[in-house]
Amino acid sequence: MQEREIMFASFFNTLIIQPIFNLLVFIYAILPGHNFGLAIIIFTIVVRLLMWPLIRKQLHHAKAMRELQPELKRIKQATKGNRQKESMMLMELYKERQISPFSSIGILILQIPILIALYSGLRRVIDDPQAIIDFSYSWLHNFGWMKDLAVDINRFDASLFGVIDLKRAALGNGGIYWPAMFIVIGSAVAQYYQSKQLMPQNKDGRKLRQILKDAGGGKEADQAEVNAAIGRNTKYLIPGMIFIFTVNIASALSLYWLISGLTAFIQQSSVLKQDETELEAIADQPPKKNIIDGEVVIKKPTNPNKTKASYKKKRRKK
Repeated sequence: MQEREIMFASFFNTLIIQPIFNLLVFIYAILPGHNFGLAIIIFTIVVRLLMWPLIRKQLHHAKAMRELQPELKRIKQATKGNRQKESMMLMELYKERQISPFSSIGILILQIPILIALYSGLRRVIDDPQAIIDFSYSWLHNFGWMKDLAVDINRFDASLFGVIDLKRAALGNGGIYWPAMFIVIGSAVAQYYQSKQLMPQNKDGRKLRQILKDAGGGKEADQAEVNAAIGRNTKYLIPGMIFIFTVNIASALSLYWLISGLTAFIQQSSVLKQDETELEAIADQPPKKNIIDGEVVIKKPTNPNKTKASYKKKRRKK
């Protein structure tokens, strides 16, 4: 068992941690001025851009799931508590709209090793700046600045524009380090708005506290409504966890969270705006008619690669 753990650690180190760390070092080495904080900012944006195809797919599905909320509510009302029938109708709806309810998990799973690798790399540099030489690939040592650091590692400056010491935590033995605290707070706020942007907007949805209160009074709690209420609470839970996790560690990681959250918000805004524009264009197109089981069903044309809103109108059989 111990040998397997050692092999896995070596595998993770070679294929995940070292490549990500060296991408950061490469950006730092070629960057004019060689500012470590700016290198982290550029690194974060580059990582988000490299992940763009997966991010775009996740955003389309998240937008589609948000738009499905009215239909999910209608299915729930139509099945009247028949869980088996409700599940079957939900699966049919997801299949019709080409939606996977779990597709957004992929981007989260992908970010976990990136975050672990970045934290591990930053931890090495913060504990011993010499790691920027020792842990980097040999071909990076040919860059002029890396040669300078190899001679005198004290030239390495782990700051953001010489103003914020990225080695310090927002909350440490010396009390509150406010420059880092602002970064931590900013990262939590960015995560909040990033999460809120994709949340289904259901004005009629009850709060979790109200659901539990009614359940205590003998009213049966609906699991779907409970899940929706819990989902809405995650927009507070995740930023809170980020704040608690980053407030006691080097602010370099908080800077990564902040820039990642801001970049994600911009990417989400772009995709969601593009979807709305495409939906408006589809709505302006003439409808197509199909005869299904004696009913005239009028549908707007849809793109099979993207989930769009469907428009139906039924008439009685003449």
